[in-house]
Amino acid sequence: MFDQIVLNTEMMGGVIILISFFLVYFIIPKVIWINQYRNLMDDPDYRSSHKRSTPTMAGFSFFISLPIVLFFISNWDQDLIGVNYLASITIMFAIGLKDDLARSTPSAKIAGEVIAIFFILFNTNMHISSLEGFLNIYEIPKFLANILIVLTILTVINAYNLIDGIDGLAASIGVTIFSIYALIFYVIGLYFYFLLSLSLIGMLIAFLRYNISNSDKIFMGDTGSLIVGFSIGFLTLKFLSMNPLEFNHFTFLPENKIIIVVAILCIPLFDTFRVIVIRLLQKKSPFYPDRNHMHHVLIDNGFSHFNASFFLAGSNYIIVLILIYGSSLFNSFIMLGVLILIYTLFILMFYKLKQVVLMKNKQNS
Repeated sequence: MFDQIVLNTEMMGGVIILISFFLVYFIIPKVIWINQYRNLMDDPDYRSSHKRSTPTMAGFSFFISLPIVLFFISNWDQDLIGVNYLASITIMFAIGLKDDLARSTPSAKIAGEVIAIFFILFNTNMHISSLEGFLNIYEIPKFLANILIVLTILTVINAYNLIDGIDGLAASIGVTIFSIYALIFYVIGLYFYFLLSLSLIGMLIAFLRYNISNSDKIFMGDTGSLIVGFSIGFLTLKFLSMNPLEFNHFTFLPENKIIIVVAILCIPLFDTFRVIVIRLLQKKSPFYPDRNHMHHVLIDNGFSHFNASFFLAGSNYIIVLILIYGSSLFNSFIMLGVLILIYTLFILMFYKLKQVVLMKNKQNS
């Protein structure tokens, strides 16, 4: 029976989701108890969307579960990347744990993240040598490609970390992203990455059960958001490093693969760039905490945590569908224009919503 499951990728996919789900589901109550016993709680401040002290560091359950998952899916690891990935998430967990217990400086976190990324780059299957004609750019120098890889994954990690601001949002966006990557890697036949995506979906669904609970709530914390964010960056790099021939399974043009990535990650990326621009225009540090994130704007306009998370995750799916469809018809120049148009519409929409909030606050003061 076990041999049949191992030989059947689809059956193994179902098993992996269940293993991941139940590992996290049963580990999180222990993490909650330790948080409460040691008083390692997240206390609310003016930016917080919660009103009482809440346990955090649910990422402990992810960190314990992932090595077990990697053991079960090691037979599909044709790139021999599993050990590299495990080393990287260990570093990310250590960074997150330090930040959850005692705040780290942005420079220290970024330095640790860069080290974690280099563990992945030791595997040549994750290298990029061409942009496949994106904006008529093909071959790129190796040193430039590595710089772009580091900057891309750093952006993904920290963009995901920044959206972890309300109940259900980080998990919902994570499930959205991993489900899209799972479909892509399954169609291409890259089953290790397909199974890893499914395992992360199972973990996030189990976490979501506690994250939206009223009685036994827990937050992901940096221990979780950095592991999940790095995993998204890892899968993104694999997608970008794929052989152009593998894109024959899809209708979209290989030159549009960067457009596809931006579509898949649209909500975290858009929110990050939008917030950074607002802070710079206000002559503040890009790392200055405020309530300008999209989820804050939606909550301040009367959305519940569930509705705000559902709206943003649903918007992510819709944008992916639009841009994947367009990427099969148009070249990268046109698709870049479409992407800019979509982002502009988002900027205008959230600018109007923010103005409504400011007007209400002015009337109440």
